[in-house]
Amino acid sequence: MCTTLRAAYRALGLEGGSVLLAVSGGADSCALLVGTALVREALRLQVEVATLDHGLRPEARREVESVARLAARWGLTCHVRHLGVPPGVALEARAREARYAALESLRQERGLAAVATAHTASDQAETVLMRLARGSALKGAAGIQERRQGLVRPLLTRTREEVEAFLAAHDIPFVTDPMNLDRAFLRTRIRQEVLPALSAAVGYPVTPHLAAFAQGAAEDEALLTTLADGAWTRLRHPDGSLDVGGLRTLERPLRRRVLVRLLTEAGARIDGPSLARVLEAVDTGGAVSLGGSSVRGGLHLRAMGGRVRCVRPEVPRPPEPPSRLEEGTALQVALGWGFRVEREAPPRGVLGLPLGEGVAWPLWVRPRQKGDRIRGPAGSRKLQDFLVDRRVPREARDALPVVTDAAGVLLWIPGLWNSPVSGVVGGRFLWASPPGTSMPGVLPL
Repeated sequence: MCTTLRAAYRALGLEGGSVLLAVSGGADSCALLVGTALVREALRLQVEVATLDHGLRPEARREVESVARLAARWGLTCHVRHLGVPPGVALEARAREARYAALESLRQERGLAAVATAHTASDQAETVLMRLARGSALKGAAGIQERRQGLVRPLLTRTREEVEAFLAAHDIPFVTDPMNLDRAFLRTRIRQEVLPALSAAVGYPVTPHLAAFAQGAAEDEALLTTLADGAWTRLRHPDGSLDVGGLRTLERPLRRRVLVRLLTEAGARIDGPSLARVLEAVDTGGAVSLGGSSVRGGLHLRAMGGRVRCVRPEVPRPPEPPSRLEEGTALQVALGWGFRVEREAPPRGVLGLPLGEGVAWPLWVRPRQKGDRIRGPAGSRKLQDFLVDRRVPREARDALPVVTDAAGVLLWIPGLWNSPVSGVVGGRFLWASPPGTSMPGVLPL
């Protein structure tokens, strides 16, 4: 046990550092305490102990007191915290969340490098079977991670039987949490029934093999995650969408991870069937409905126009009346954009349209309308076709400002299309500033 801990702390970069041991009084955490105490001098390791009373059992107070005595016996500072987790649904998850939050808070308060928990290869084997039974992917099969930010697990290679043998050799008592024997919990049923049955079926203990499988899965997952992060950076557009062509060239494991990240950032609920529908939509250039928070509304994934994006369902918006622009207009807000007419070209960062002498005043700013056409030297075409060719997302098209003259002729779609002009005879310009930006001399919109 001491050899394992010495090697683990070194591999985790804690030699000469500091650690807060999470100790419940059970066999695993007591072995962590004693084993770490035995190797701390060789590692020049500052060690402190935390023990938590979740407030769920009367006997928990005696257990934290026993941990404090054990820590004192080995000359370690011990911190006792009372959490008061109320009973009810999702008890395991809520207790775990409160426990880790308290440990992290204490770690930061004490200025220690990491919290160390006493998860073992037995915990790892149980976790792997639980996740595989739920249809987990490779990330879930990786099981319990050896490290994450501020947290380490130096006993993941040792089984519960080895831990208890170590404690017996050092005559260290420990307690058994009755919740660990409660068959209402899936983990308990896996521990008491599934693992023994699987070991009996193959003729040898499977726990070390399952733990080794989890370690290999974790290494593979780390590599794939790094590759997927690189693909995400390459394929992501400034508006948050992904390049559909590049996405389709990715190997399926990378494509799946990139899409999961897109869905997660959009707040979608992700499961196996929904992810399969998303992959099919990307392959075929279609759309699919996704689950999401009822407060935020549902989601759609669309793989159209060369991009993959998550959008909210389109809610019909009340028609916005056209905004009138006269020759002397100083500032007019329309569809969230700011417009003004000036005698000089706009400064950098502001869009501009040169206005000829023959412009029919007043000008109007409105949303697009059915039947709108843009005109050029080669004739006219539907505005709808133009927007599709320019790959403007469907959900963004109705928010575009369309500028027309008094006769209804389209003159400008700021940032997308200018009507042909032969020169600036009139010496006037229409300035336009998108939502969230400002123009010289006026406050931000």
